[in-house]
Amino acid sequence: MLYRKLGGTGVEVSLVGIGGSHIGQQKDPEESIRIIRTGIDRGITFLDNSWDYHDGESERRMGRALKDGYRDKVFLMTKIDGRTRKSAAKQIDESLERLKVEHIDLMQFHEIIQVDAPDRIFNEGAWEAMQAAQKSGKIRFIGFTGHKDPMVHLRMLDVAHDHGVHFDTVQMPVNVMDAHFRSFTHQVLPRLVKENIAPLAMKPLGSPYIVEEVLRSGVAKPIELLHYVMSLPVSVVITGIDSMKILDQALEAVRTFKPLDQNDREALAARVKDAARRGKFERYKTTSIFDATAKNPSWLGDSKA
Repeated sequence: MLYRKLGGTGVEVSLVGIGGSHIGQQKDPEESIRIIRTGIDRGITFLDNSWDYHDGESERRMGRALKDGYRDKVFLMTKIDGRTRKSAAKQIDESLERLKVEHIDLMQFHEIIQVDAPDRIFNEGAWEAMQAAQKSGKIRFIGFTGHKDPMVHLRMLDVAHDHGVHFDTVQMPVNVMDAHFRSFTHQVLPRLVKENIAPLAMKPLGSPYIVEEVLRSGVAKPIELLHYVMSLPVSVVITGIDSMKILDQALEAVRTFKPLDQNDREALAARVKDAARRGKFERYKTTSIFDATAKNPSWLGDSKA
């Protein structure tokens, strides 16, 4: 396994992280636990999750996997959807209970995809709930995530700056097609590097639309797509691992990794330019399929569901 610095936190994490959305899809909970523990045994330290994945089942299964000393081997991250102080505080406590841990290493505001999301977080008390949880030792670091538009990420950073807040991490889609359409890689990543905020790359294979199109067209193999993202200045590449086969694929990508220089990255991205330029295969940007909070406004703390 290779390890990288997590921004300015002073922590190092594994180059590959286990995506929480795919943990909970397995019919047998024991298979989920086996995937997590095997990944940890083979050097993975970064675990991703969210309060809303599979109605909390992803957190519950991860909590079971972290028993028997495994908790001490990982950097544990999860996310909350709450935008009000009450809803955020409630979800933080529920995540701690499901994961069966005394503290969570990184808690992130989930799905910052609407233009007004930053205003709600800082105006309606969610930020105060996060601060209170951090001061009480429930969480160590704070970040945010989103998958819709780099403009919203940049606005979140701007609003945070106006409030004197410096996030520890920012999670966003980074993949070979992102370079050509509403690009987080071009518009957000440089700012994160400049401000020493850890960039967390998600959807390296496109969940799963990009990888299916790339495989169909013969442009590249999944490991090449992972190498593309690993070659960028990101702290961790969070990839969905729903089977031992996919776990092996992610670990093989690390084992065989040799950084691609800028020319190699641009050449690979150029192969998908025509398919990528309108966002057809980045459906998390262009459709509501991945917008769980939009379908469940009560999660945010909205009074009218």
